[in-house]
Amino acid sequence: MKIGVYPGTFDPITHGHTDIIRRSLRLFDKVIVAVAAPSPSKHPLFDLTERVEMVRLVTKDLARVEVAAFDGLLVQYVKQCGAQAVIRGLRAISDFEYEFQMALLNRKLDDTIETVFLMPSEEYSYLTSSIIKEVARLEGPVTDFLHPEVATRLCQRLRRQSP
Repeated sequence: MKIGVYPGTFDPITHGHTDIIRRSLRLFDKVIVAVAAPSPSKHPLFDLTERVEMVRLVTKDLARVEVAAFDGLLVQYVKQCGAQAVIRGLRAISDFEYEFQMALLNRKLDDTIETVFLMPSEEYSYLTSSIIKEVARLEGPVTDFLHPEVATRLCQRLRRQSP
């Protein structure tokens, strides 16, 4: 069985993320969406449990997708899952340098795990969770970018945080 792990913070999960998950299912028998615990460099708006819930909600109709939280070294988690590859989305050239460095580091840590880069559909190539959070903070419409329930949760969370 070919298993791929798609890691990320998914804060929140966007249509761009979902597009990569669907594309991954063309290549893998099973895709594990690995929701990362907060790291010192990231301060997610939603806690880990909320992010896992939202990813499960968005992927509930995708039978070969499993959602799990993870913490620690990615290559160790991938190995623990019995997966062969890390799945990463590349939106633009600016993503490439960072993702390339991470792929090479992961290969150095465990050369049995491959990294597969997928491009999103053109309509999602500009989406980032950060941009969508900024639109929501400024009370702009986000329903074109997020599952309706995720959009509702995002808007509610930002309203609670506003002065």
